[in-house]
Amino acid sequence: MRKLMLAMLVLAVSAKAFAEPQNPPPANALAGYDKYELAPIAMGPPYAGNEGKEKAKEKIQGYMTAQTGPIIEQWNKDAAGNTRGQTLVIEPRIEKLKVVSGGARFWGGALAGDSYVVMKFRIVEQPSGKQLAEPEFYQRASAMSGAWTFGGQDKDMLNRIVSLANHYLESNYKDAVGGPTGYDPQ
Repeated sequence: MRKLMLAMLVLAVSAKAFAEPQNPPPANALAGYDKYELAPIAMGPPYAGNEGKEKAKEKIQGYMTAQTGPIIEQWNKDAAGNTRGQTLVIEPRIEKLKVVSGGARFWGGALAGDSYVVMKFRIVEQPSGKQLAEPEFYQRASAMSGAWTFGGQDKDMLNRIVSLANHYLESNYKDAVGGPTGYDPQ
């Protein structure tokens, strides 16, 4: 019995150690505002101005327009008639970015390294300026998966980061519950 309890304790501690990090919930649910706005993705130094990084940002922006745009559009329809006097603004910002190009994957394969993107959403009430949350999302394409898919995983990571962020938005619309960061400790 003692060995069984010890084994269960080790298993529980191990599961906790490998649990995916979570973004905390926003200060309140995202529903109930008069209007919702999604700002264009921001990206500062050292990434802004770099041709490859700007192309990756444009790709992510395209996914946000196609996938997050309809969510915001629906929230604005649901908000019709609200008189709270507040707008909820979502400000996406790329914090870190490395996308291995197709040419680098072709010639260098796994030696070209991992691709990754870290993006934060600053969720703010306007006109008060009160920040409700600043969740951080992370996606990675490992060097080997990038090589085996000839860069397919590198490109798909840009779509996955938007899907992860959308999951957070939708999960926190009615109830403030938080959500996964997407962080992969490998």
